[in-house]
Amino acid sequence: MVARLIDEDPEGAYGYSKVALRLASRVAAVREAAGFAAYANQKYSEALAEFRAARRMTGNVDLWPVMADCERGLGRPEKALEMAGAPEVHKLDKAGQVEMRLVAAGARRDMGQLDAAIVTLQSPELASSSVQPWTARLRYAYADALLAAGREGEAREWFAKAVEADRDGSTDASDRLAELDGVEFVDALDEDEEDDESRGGAEGGADDRDED
Repeated sequence: MVARLIDEDPEGAYGYSKVALRLASRVAAVREAAGFAAYANQKYSEALAEFRAARRMTGNVDLWPVMADCERGLGRPEKALEMAGAPEVHKLDKAGQVEMRLVAAGARRDMGQLDAAIVTLQSPELASSSVQPWTARLRYAYADALLAAGREGEAREWFAKAVEADRDGSTDASDRLAELDGVEFVDALDEDEEDDESRGGAEGGADDRDED
């Protein structure tokens, strides 16, 4: 239930995770699920405690990047950067290493180090033309950092590349690109409602004139 609800109803997922903890707190998967539920609700201290518990139980390093991101959430970007340079990072798979790079770049931005954030994201994974599960998010983060640094032309290029890689709509890269291009989207339903109101007003006026 936590997995089913966490994207659409994070509060509901969190509620289920608390029940699971009461029933099976010594199960690593339960502690990990509880960590993600707390993380989704921005309860970073609680999430970090659960992730640490799951890691102690399994010895697995897969949670290292999200643990570092919890440190960011707690206002400790320096700790997140320290974790990004730890030996555990070398034990991560490619997806985990890319995630760690994203967290490290975010920590640099938290500290106002925009140029360092941009450099942190520059990597073989970013330069690669192949599309991997992390490609859209990596390109998006790079584009966003460039834009924050005032490099709008380069940012537009990378938002466009993020759109190309974002096959499941995991980012709002298309909206950001449209915003840079000055494109304004209008809700067709709103337009229809306005037209109906206008026609209604005109018809009402005609009736009033007939009565006069």
